[in-house]
Amino acid sequence: MHGTTGQAKATKYIFVTGGVSSSLGKGIISASLAKLLQCRGMKVTIQKLDPYINIDPGTLNPYEHGECFVTDDGAETDLDLGHYERFLDVRTSQANNITTGRIYQSVIDKERRGEYLGRTVQVIPHITDEIKRCVQILGSGDDYDFVITEIGGTVGDIESLPYIEAVRQMRWEQPEDTLVIHLTLVPYLSAAGELKTKPTQHSVKQLLEFGVQPDVLVCRTEHQLSNSIRNKLARFCNVNVEAVIQSIDAETIYDVPLLMQEEGLDKVVMNKLKVEYSGRINLNPWMNFLHKHKNPDDQVNIALVGKYVELKDSYKSIAESFTHAGAACGLEVKMHWIHSEQILPDNGEEVFSGMNGILVAPGFGSRGIDGKIEAIRYARENAIPFFGICLGMQCAVIEFARNVLGLEDAHSTEIKDYTPYPVIDLMEEQKGLADMGGTMRLGAYPCRLSPDSIAANAYGQDRVEERHRHRYEFNDAYREQFIENGMMPTGTHPDSNLVEIVEIPSHPWFVGAQFHPEYKSTVATPHPLFKSFIEASHANKFDKKRPGTAENKSTSAT
Repeated sequence: MHGTTGQAKATKYIFVTGGVSSSLGKGIISASLAKLLQCRGMKVTIQKLDPYINIDPGTLNPYEHGECFVTDDGAETDLDLGHYERFLDVRTSQANNITTGRIYQSVIDKERRGEYLGRTVQVIPHITDEIKRCVQILGSGDDYDFVITEIGGTVGDIESLPYIEAVRQMRWEQPEDTLVIHLTLVPYLSAAGELKTKPTQHSVKQLLEFGVQPDVLVCRTEHQLSNSIRNKLARFCNVNVEAVIQSIDAETIYDVPLLMQEEGLDKVVMNKLKVEYSGRINLNPWMNFLHKHKNPDDQVNIALVGKYVELKDSYKSIAESFTHAGAACGLEVKMHWIHSEQILPDNGEEVFSGMNGILVAPGFGSRGIDGKIEAIRYARENAIPFFGICLGMQCAVIEFARNVLGLEDAHSTEIKDYTPYPVIDLMEEQKGLADMGGTMRLGAYPCRLSPDSIAANAYGQDRVEERHRHRYEFNDAYREQFIENGMMPTGTHPDSNLVEIVEIPSHPWFVGAQFHPEYKSTVATPHPLFKSFIEASHANKFDKKRPGTAENKSTSAT
């Protein structure tokens, strides 16, 4: 394997299934195992198989599915791919997230082209063959030692059956190169005062009915698993006792790799797959990050203003970006989740009491727009560090147009298509499009930075590449008016000259980014704009002249 003998060997395929309950953390377990293997010198990638029929999560409501993560190649994917990138510091792509919709679409397209030579198209073998192809394409060549495939949902879900069948077939076809990890729940019943193994036993039994024997059990639990419980699970589920892995509730998701190392998950996996490895594992950078995260020098209070704050997974990448950047700055970032509909023209002083910085989050649609604009006005007028992302940047442009340029009815044509001052307008290439899915400006695009701007100083370079997900843009017809009045386009696309970043140089820290910097932040490489924003917010904490400071405001959570 890579990192051991140096000789190319067959790629190993690890499947992670779930049982008993959803939201047990298959994505975090997958990413943690991948991190441990990576720290042993292995080349690893992770993919997610999602059983829903949508082609991708791009058109799904964040309340239903959480954040839609975007890759460099423009794929709109499941939020678990964000975990994969944040843990491994390795970029994912379209191939790392497959949905049932994409599987069926591919098969139907082949049928229409006559590739099946007139045969009846069926779930077996055609759908399962397409699933296996999507899994194996990542392992083709010598790129990866391990491909970890997380299967969404739980065993027994009707929509997951073709995926489980594909796993069964791969186990039969490549018994030496495949392994199944089953993540399940061992609940604690307070009335009985004990942990219960029956849910896990039944979940494994159901998996066995589909012809798949798990090799490893990872047991989510609130209490330590005793040796007797481990032995009982091993006996009833046909696994070795050392392959019964405890996954106890952790303080943070970043503790999980260390907990899995203590349980020996990586060693069990490599032993079962007969992979040679040394006893060395380099987790020092990860442990240094955790130490900084858990031992900050100070705290900074950041208001995250959004319209989906009831479901924090809607802003998962932003929250984790604050974790990465906060550790790099030696600061605890205490996030205050503020619904934009709660913000009115006259309550900014109350809502943002004690906030050292304000971030206005991305989103779509008209709901909550007025509150976002009011939040930006408060940050601009009171010299509080402000960071606007995507729609947050567009709202900053609208606010500045109304309250500084005097264009009272300025708006985005997304929200108000008859506005007399369309300072945010539909991108030219978006006009005339009927389909919603996969048609936005998606993926990584280059951005040229103005010298001595906040962004250029943060990045330490004059050209970067960031990921986008939007249809509307800054209307270039108003560029000169904005420049003359103090809002500068400091980041532009080098070819089209589209405005990617706006700043107010007279403000302590005011940045709006059309792109999504949160998608590229990882444990190993915190995003420069988040670091710069946190540093500015911390400086604001000790500026006694400004609202939002520790000296002038209460630091209680809003």
